[in-house]
Amino acid sequence: MGNDKKKKAVALKYTKESVAPTVIAKGEGYIAEKIIEKGKEENINIYEDENVIDDLIKLNIGQEIPPELYEVVAEIIAFVYYLDKKKGDVDE
Repeated sequence: MGNDKKKKAVALKYTKESVAPTVIAKGEGYIAEKIIEKGKEENINIYEDENVIDDLIKLNIGQEIPPELYEVVAEIIAFVYYLDKKKGDVDE
């Protein structure tokens, strides 16, 4: 077996009207691979962070992230927004 870590993925949705980002998909192994594949197909930036995923994977689908994750997820959203803006995918 070794030190193989099962791949994990969580998809979040956030709009300006949202109080906090919401989990819209999550999974491990094959499901995680499919979530990542779908994100790439939809040209969605993928952000990898083993520490954050361990907290996010515990949430339920449809659940908003808890306040203790606001700061780290806000940093991720800002980074993704920057990447989208750089690609020209964001209107000013």
